[in-house]
Amino acid sequence: MRTLEGINNSVEITRNIYVFLLLNYAKFLQDIFMKINLLKSKIHRATVTTANLDYIGSISIDKDLMNAANIYDFEEVHVLNITNGQRLVTYAIPAPKQSGEICINGAAAHLVSQGDLVIIASYASFNQEEVNDHSPAIVHVNEKNKIVE
Repeated sequence: MRTLEGINNSVEITRNIYVFLLLNYAKFLQDIFMKINLLKSKIHRATVTTANLDYIGSISIDKDLMNAANIYDFEEVHVLNITNGQRLVTYAIPAPKQSGEICINGAAAHLVSQGDLVIIASYASFNQEEVNDHSPAIVHVNEKNKIVE
């Protein structure tokens, strides 16, 4: 016959195992499902060459700049207007290589004008193990949207 002390010890051990499993399961779920959004890439201080209100939408970016910044065709990008403080979200489409083109298309042309300085940023989701090893692609350009070191 089990003593009361033995039963209490069994209950305590079971409780400790349950707490241990619960905490580790929570960590397991966090590692698998919790993602952290980080800057993936940016083109810093690009000059808007055109603002085309009559186009369907998006931002046209010199394909060389897109490649250097690791921005994919049709990828979501944030456009941060340094000149007037406006911010918008759209998607990137390629402009001809070596054109220096940064063209704001569609309704966004109400927020960004030709000659404005902008930051074009893209973001990606990472799990916790990837965060410390991540380094965003930062592309600096001159007033002609040519890459500078």
